[in-house]
Amino acid sequence: MAKRKASRSFEGQKVRVKEGVVMPEFESIAIQGWTGTIVEAGAGEAPQLIVEWDADSMAKMPSSYQTHCDSQGLYAGMACLPFADVEIL
Repeated sequence: MAKRKASRSFEGQKVRVKEGVVMPEFESIAIQGWTGTIVEAGAGEAPQLIVEWDADSMAKMPSSYQTHCDSQGLYAGMACLPFADVEIL
Protein backbone atom coordinates (compact mmCIF):
# COMPACT_ATOMS: atom_id res chain seq x y z
CA MET A 1 0.00 0.00 0.00
CA ALA A 2 1.32 3.45 -0.95
CA LYS A 3 2.09 5.99 1.73
CA ARG A 4 -0.44 8.78 2.00
CA LYS A 5 0.93 12.25 2.26
CA ALA A 6 -0.32 14.29 5.19
CA SER A 7 -2.66 16.92 3.85
CA ARG A 8 -2.98 20.46 5.12
CA SER A 9 -6.01 22.20 3.76
CA PHE A 10 -5.72 25.95 3.95
CA GLU A 11 -8.56 26.79 1.57
CA GLY A 12 -11.21 28.92 3.25
CA GLN A 13 -8.88 30.11 6.04
CA LYS A 14 -8.81 33.82 6.82
CA VAL A 15 -5.34 35.39 6.77
CA ARG A 16 -3.58 38.65 7.57
CA VAL A 17 -0.42 39.75 5.74
CA LYS A 18 2.61 40.07 8.00
CA GLU A 19 4.58 43.27 8.60
CA GLY A 20 7.01 44.31 5.89
CA VAL A 21 5.35 42.42 3.02
CA VAL A 22 4.88 44.15 -0.34
CA MET A 23 2.67 43.25 -3.29
CA PRO A 24 4.61 40.78 -5.48
CA GLU A 25 3.52 42.37 -8.77
CA PHE A 26 3.91 45.96 -7.57
CA GLU A 27 6.63 46.20 -4.94
CA SER A 28 6.01 49.85 -4.10
CA ILE A 29 2.75 48.85 -2.36
CA ALA A 30 3.07 47.69 1.25
CA ILE A 31 0.30 45.19 2.03
CA GLN A 32 1.02 44.50 5.69
CA GLY A 33 -2.21 44.10 7.61
CA TRP A 34 -4.31 43.35 4.52
CA THR A 35 -6.73 40.49 5.09
CA GLY A 36 -8.45 37.96 2.92
CA THR A 37 -9.38 34.32 2.39
CA ILE A 38 -7.21 31.56 0.96
CA VAL A 39 -8.87 30.24 -2.18
CA GLU A 40 -6.08 27.89 -3.23
CA ALA A 41 -2.89 26.55 -1.67
CA GLY A 42 0.04 24.75 -3.20
CA ALA A 43 1.53 21.62 -1.69
CA GLY A 44 4.80 21.23 0.16
CA GLU A 45 6.52 22.64 3.19
CA ALA A 46 6.30 26.27 1.99
CA PRO A 47 3.19 26.49 -0.18
CA GLN A 48 2.20 29.46 -2.28
CA LEU A 49 -1.26 30.75 -1.44
CA ILE A 50 -3.81 32.48 -3.61
CA VAL A 51 -5.54 34.99 -1.36
CA GLU A 52 -8.75 36.80 -2.26
CA TRP A 53 -8.79 40.20 -0.56
CA ASP A 54 -11.75 41.16 1.61
CA ALA A 55 -13.70 44.43 1.25
CA ASP A 56 -11.52 46.29 3.80
CA SER A 57 -8.33 45.42 1.91
CA MET A 58 -9.90 46.26 -1.45
CA ALA A 59 -10.76 49.69 -0.03
CA LYS A 60 -7.07 50.22 0.91
CA MET A 61 -5.91 49.27 -2.57
CA PRO A 62 -4.42 52.22 -4.49
CA SER A 63 -6.07 52.99 -7.81
CA SER A 64 -2.59 52.89 -9.39
CA TYR A 65 -2.38 49.20 -8.49
CA GLN A 66 -5.79 48.49 -10.00
CA THR A 67 -4.74 50.31 -13.18
CA HIS A 68 -1.48 48.34 -13.26
CA CYS A 69 -3.37 45.05 -12.93
CA ASP A 70 -5.84 46.01 -15.65
CA SER A 71 -2.98 46.85 -18.03
CA GLN A 72 -1.31 43.49 -17.32
CA GLY A 73 -4.50 41.39 -17.53
CA LEU A 74 -4.35 40.59 -13.81
CA TYR A 75 -7.20 40.51 -11.31
CA ALA A 76 -6.47 42.99 -8.51
CA GLY A 77 -8.79 41.21 -6.06
CA MET A 78 -6.35 38.33 -5.52
CA ALA A 79 -2.65 37.82 -4.94
CA CYS A 80 -0.28 34.86 -4.84
CA LEU A 81 1.78 34.98 -1.66
CA PRO A 82 4.21 32.65 0.11
CA PHE A 83 2.73 31.00 3.18
CA ALA A 84 5.49 32.62 5.26
CA ASP A 85 4.10 36.09 4.41
CA VAL A 86 0.73 35.56 6.12
CA GLU A 87 -0.69 34.56 9.46
CA ILE A 88 -3.81 32.43 9.80
CA LEU A 89 -6.52 34.23 11.77
